[in-house]
Amino acid sequence: MAQIDGATLWQWYQGLKTDVAAAEWLLSALTDVDKLSLRLGTLIDRPSVQLDRPWPEILDLWQQHREQRVPIQYLVGTVSWRDWELQVSPAVLIPRPETELIIDIVLEHTSAASQSSHWLDLGTGSGAMAIGLAAALPQATIHAVDYSNAALAIARQNITNAGLIDRVHLYEGSWWQPLSHLSGRVMGMVSNPPYIPTALVANLQPEVALHEPHLALDGGEDGLVAIRELVNTAPDFLVAGGLWLVEMMAGQGIAVVELLEQQGQYRDIQIINDWAGLDRFVVAWRRS
Repeated sequence: MAQIDGATLWQWYQGLKTDVAAAEWLLSALTDVDKLSLRLGTLIDRPSVQLDRPWPEILDLWQQHREQRVPIQYLVGTVSWRDWELQVSPAVLIPRPETELIIDIVLEHTSAASQSSHWLDLGTGSGAMAIGLAAALPQATIHAVDYSNAALAIARQNITNAGLIDRVHLYEGSWWQPLSHLSGRVMGMVSNPPYIPTALVANLQPEVALHEPHLALDGGEDGLVAIRELVNTAPDFLVAGGLWLVEMMAGQGIAVVELLEQQGQYRDIQIINDWAGLDRFVVAWRRS
């Protein structure tokens, strides 16, 4: 295994003027140094630091991040999400910390009896939410759908690594299209669909706009094309009392609530904020 002395690593870290948090993420992922040791400087006296790859290769990855704005998660190939280290590539959206709340919302808003049926993750990407659902609902059967075959390959590997491949069924297709056999049988649906208005995609931070899949970002002219589809089609699949839960862009809450109300087959519609207090999720239940 490659090594470097702590003083050399500390000197490089100290020389950074910007993007320090990204450097900390890179080093904590590819060395045996944690972020606290970096910030406190306690590594300076270490004769050797273990590296997952030679130091020149790590520096090359750093240059790719700085010059091409490639996300650190893609360069390293993994991201931490809830209790798992998930593989990621430019074929999938990088799972965000706020999306972790979807699993907590499911647990908070469902009874034990309703956790043992069919649950869906529509637009699964890396498979993060499907894994979270399967772990949180051990009696449930999880169905995960994505339009991208490349994304499904990543999801399958992550689900296998999590030891959950026997409980998560993967499908290639658009939203509900490959799930006709589940019509009227679904207890709950979660989704983190594309919700960025088309005109705003190019203005996102370069790491996102240049490298993350636009298929998972671009929500059409108003950002609500995919969400509108999920609102209109879910009642054909959800059981009475079945849960509908989506992540959205901050500021879209009222519009999503109006879509659900106008559709007419949902009750108890609620906006739920994320950790920053922003409207991030909408939850509803199918009427009887």
